[in-house]
Amino acid sequence: MNNIFVIINTVLIIGIVAIALSWLWQKLQAKSVSGRLSQEEFEAGKRKAQIIDVREKKSFKKKHILGARNIPLTMFKYQFSEIRPDLPVYLYSDSQAATLRAAKILKKNGYQKVYWLEDPFEKWQGQTKASKY
Repeated sequence: MNNIFVIINTVLIIGIVAIALSWLWQKLQAKSVSGRLSQEEFEAGKRKAQIIDVREKKSFKKKHILGARNIPLTMFKYQFSEIRPDLPVYLYSDSQAATLRAAKILKKNGYQKVYWLEDPFEKWQGQTKASKY
């Protein structure tokens, strides 16, 4: 009976450590990319920026930020060159991890003005558009 408790405790400790490390890794990634924007900052600067939605096409068609272009994360490393490097880039997604991956790809390839929405898209309060198709 004691062996079962030892195993359960070990599994719980490993799980907690894994969650903590995952959280820490995401925080470190966010710092290395920098450029986190609140909704208000995103809204204020979006007219002068390229807004890129890194969600999959189906989610984009369902609803997206008005003026956004869709480059899904799964295709991002092949299509990021469609983004102008001389203009600010505003990224967003449902997942902060996905947004940070896209931001790192851009930074690694020389893009200087890369910013990302700190909240997931589902919390977006600004104007949106849905595709008719």
